[in-house]
Amino acid sequence: MNPILHSNILGTGQPLLILHGFLGMSDNWKTLGSQYAKEGLQVHLIDQRNHGRSFHSEEFNYDILAEDLKTYIEAHDLEDVIILGHSMGGKTAMQFAISYPNLLSKLIVADIAPKYYPPHHQFIIDGLNQLDFDQIKSRGQADSELSKYIPEIGIRQFLLKNLYWIEKGKLAFRFNLKVLSNKMEEIGENLSATDQNTGPTLFLRGEKSEYISPSDNEVILRHFPNARIGTIDKAGHWLHAENPVQFFNKTIDFIKS
Repeated sequence: MNPILHSNILGTGQPLLILHGFLGMSDNWKTLGSQYAKEGLQVHLIDQRNHGRSFHSEEFNYDILAEDLKTYIEAHDLEDVIILGHSMGGKTAMQFAISYPNLLSKLIVADIAPKYYPPHHQFIIDGLNQLDFDQIKSRGQADSELSKYIPEIGIRQFLLKNLYWIEKGKLAFRFNLKVLSNKMEEIGENLSATDQNTGPTLFLRGEKSEYISPSDNEVILRHFPNARIGTIDKAGHWLHAENPVQFFNKTIDFIKS
C-alpha cells in the first residue's frame, strides 16, 4: 500500500482538492481554502510527496504524483472530486485528469499549460543547497544567507516557510531538497501528445505571467477541448496570492456553474 499524502481538511460538502506548486506546501492555500469551505465545499489542502509534511521518496514524476492522488481519494473514500492545481500542482492535476477521468468532476489549472517547460528554478535550488544548517541557527540567519543567491524577498519568504526545527537547535527544510534538485527535468514535463480529457476545465493565467501565453490556447484545447481559459488581472505566476479576490470569484463561479 502506498503511503497516504498529508492534508489539512476544512469544511464539509463536495470535495475540493488543492495542490500547491514546486517547493510549496498546503499551508500556502489556507486562506483561500477557508473561503471555499464557507461556500459548502470540503477542502483538502494536500502536501504532495517530497513537500510539506508528506512522505519523502526517490521516485518523483507526474504519473506517480497522480497515482498518489488516486490513493488519497480512495483512502478518504471521496467521490465527485474537484481538483485545483497551481503550477507543478496543475501539472499533477492535468495528469490525474488524463489517467483517472472517472474520479474527477471538474478541473481547475492555475498558471501552467500542458506543455514542456525547460528547467528554470536552478538559481533557487543552487541557493537552497548553499545553506549549511550546522552553521545557521535562526530563520533570520537563513534569510540573510539565502539573500546572497535570491534577492527577491517574496521568493525567500515563500521558501523559508518550509523551515522547521527538526530537533532542538537544528533547522531543516520540510521539502526533500536532495531529490527535487535531481528531478528538475521532471518538473517541466508535458502531457503525451494524444492525452485528452473532455470534462469541464478552467485554466486561469496571470496577466503578467509568462507561463501561459495566448499561443498556448491551442495546446490547452487539444488536450482539454471543454476548457475555458481566463485571466487574473494585475497578477503574475502567484495569481491566487496576488489577486485572491478575483481568483476566488472566478473559481467559485466555475465550481458552482
